[in-house]
Amino acid sequence: MSEQLIFHFQSTLSLVLYMALLPLLAAMAVGLLVGILQAVTQVQDQSLPMTFKLLTVILLLLFGGSLLAVPLEREAAELFDSFPALTR
Repeated sequence: MSEQLIFHFQSTLSLVLYMALLPLLAAMAVGLLVGILQAVTQVQDQSLPMTFKLLTVILLLLFGGSLLAVPLEREAAELFDSFPALTR
């Protein structure tokens, strides 16, 4: 029983890391580009990078959220199917 619980915990944790990777990488890339543009143009507005990062992550989740939902749905179905065996 504890082996199954540890397996489900590890797979859920890796799924969370996998799902967070794409928005984090996109925000990092946009932050880098905005930072370079700010350095070149000498614009020192501090809300500019955060605004572009936020818009990027929102658009990414809006258009790519269905792709991220498939592994989440599969993991949840697997966990709920094995839940009776975990409670014994």
